[in-house]
Amino acid sequence: MTLVDTHCHLDVEAFDADRAEVLAEARAAGVASIVVPGIDADGWDKLLGLCASDAGLYPALGLHPLYLHRHREGDLAALEQQLAETQVVAIGEIGLDFHAKDPDHDRQLALCRAQLAIAQGAQRPVLLHVRKAHEEMLRLLAETPVVGGTAHAFNGSLQQAQRYIDLGFCIGFGGMLTFERSRRLRHLAAELPLEAIVLETDAPDLTVASHQYQRNSPAYLPEVLQALAAVRDTEPAQIAEQTTANACRLLGLQASSS
Repeated sequence: MTLVDTHCHLDVEAFDADRAEVLAEARAAGVASIVVPGIDADGWDKLLGLCASDAGLYPALGLHPLYLHRHREGDLAALEQQLAETQVVAIGEIGLDFHAKDPDHDRQLALCRAQLAIAQGAQRPVLLHVRKAHEEMLRLLAETPVVGGTAHAFNGSLQQAQRYIDLGFCIGFGGMLTFERSRRLRHLAAELPLEAIVLETDAPDLTVASHQYQRNSPAYLPEVLQALAAVRDTEPAQIAEQTTANACRLLGLQASSS
């Protein structure tokens, strides 16, 4: 089976000591393609260099809402310049996080709105990070429609998920799906159309149940696949084929075998 990890921070410091080994383990597990999202402008060069070194790694660039303190005047212009000069599959990780301690709602909204406008102009999908702000995010998308994307680590309602799907988005499921206590999330994963689901890890964060309290890895993506197959009572091979096709369609990836 060939899998796509649609959201994995393989470029961050947590993988500096053994990145090659982690990638080899992921490939051995059937993860042929990995989308690596950016979180701040200072990290873009490292991320782009990493993705340029391996044909199965795909870069996305964005300014994450949790790192407002890292973002500087000029970063949005730099993002537009990068899009003109490099092959970036998506704008991300962008979005709204009102779950954060003392969130700056106005600045988050302004930053997200500006990046949606850039994505709209560039005709690129977006990788959305949204916590406690789905209604606000859906309003922004109504104001500035984009060509789709992923609702990463989705934690909203079935009705909200359907509204994202109606806007051309896929819903991303990761390690939290492997926990039996995630009953609401597992019910959601069982109810959504398979054509609107993609797999992700968000490594090094949000790890699977079998590695709780440990660093997450793209090599654990098959455990997400197995959990999704179980809650949908569907053969894993069918889930793998459809979610891979969804990711390739949505993000313009080249389907490849592991």
